[in-house]
Amino acid sequence: MATGEFELIDNYFTHRLPERDDVIIGIGDDGAVLDVPAGFQLVVVTDTLVENVHFDRQTSARALGHKAVAVNLSDLAAMGAEPTWISLALTLPHSDDEWLNSFSHGLREICDYFNCQLVGGDTTRGPLTITVTAHGVVPKGKAIQRRGAKPGDWLYVSHSLGDAGLALASQKHQVNISSEHFRQVSERLHFPTPRVALGQALRDVASSAIDISDGLLADLGHILRASQVGAVISLEEIPLSLAMTESVSQEQALRYALTSGDDYELCFTVSEDQRGVFDTKLATLGCKPVCIGRITGQAEKIELKLAGEPWQFELPQTGYQHFREPLEAS
Repeated sequence: MATGEFELIDNYFTHRLPERDDVIIGIGDDGAVLDVPAGFQLVVVTDTLVENVHFDRQTSARALGHKAVAVNLSDLAAMGAEPTWISLALTLPHSDDEWLNSFSHGLREICDYFNCQLVGGDTTRGPLTITVTAHGVVPKGKAIQRRGAKPGDWLYVSHSLGDAGLALASQKHQVNISSEHFRQVSERLHFPTPRVALGQALRDVASSAIDISDGLLADLGHILRASQVGAVISLEEIPLSLAMTESVSQEQALRYALTSGDDYELCFTVSEDQRGVFDTKLATLGCKPVCIGRITGQAEKIELKLAGEPWQFELPQTGYQHFREPLEAS
């Protein structure tokens, strides 16, 4: 059944998402009016998902609703911010009630969990494109940045890496894995978990942080460039899931962990004198990030070592880049 723009907004987004007390005016006016708490600063991030670039047409609408929000909350987490509000720009080839119901369900689930309110946006007709702008708040002067890493700092990642890349490779029939392992890694690809609580715990503790969206090497490279430092990674310390280690060789697992995107884990650095504080905070979270190396003084150089020896395999140093990679039709 065809639905007009305003009916679409009212039916699927106006009354279905959580409401916050700091939203003075939300959906239904020309703009949102929001209260930023005294002593806090606003953090704003935006991400776009485009069909046949970030997902194919087989991806479920519920997964897209979840992921469109999750990738933004992951950026907020990397800066230590508390998620508060989102706006949504949704471009659809046509109005599809079943798709919209599933999409808004996925959006609602993650917004409910992280107490985010949808406060505005736009709907248009065209190729399927989903843009979310997320807002968060952080105590004044406490936002974690990419710059700040120093030689001697310890390098951490929040969870196992590479599963999303393994799922994508399996979808493209580039690797054969069991159905159970495929289910597990597909969940990581389509329903990533933004590490919001960890990000907030890292305030005053982490010297730098970034979320891993384009691959560990690529995103760590942003920290190294901003901080003008280098890093040495102990490859045997990189956390890998059981699905990964039982599905591919060690070499291939490390390639996925180092270079494939869509993990949405945190990569961060902690100085030696903050490690005790860091461990204490983690004990209250029940979270176990893994130390995978250390920061060096060799600007922008990443050394890969396996059992103390240099790892000789050539690996790309950058992740996916728009306008450099050709588009693939699905």
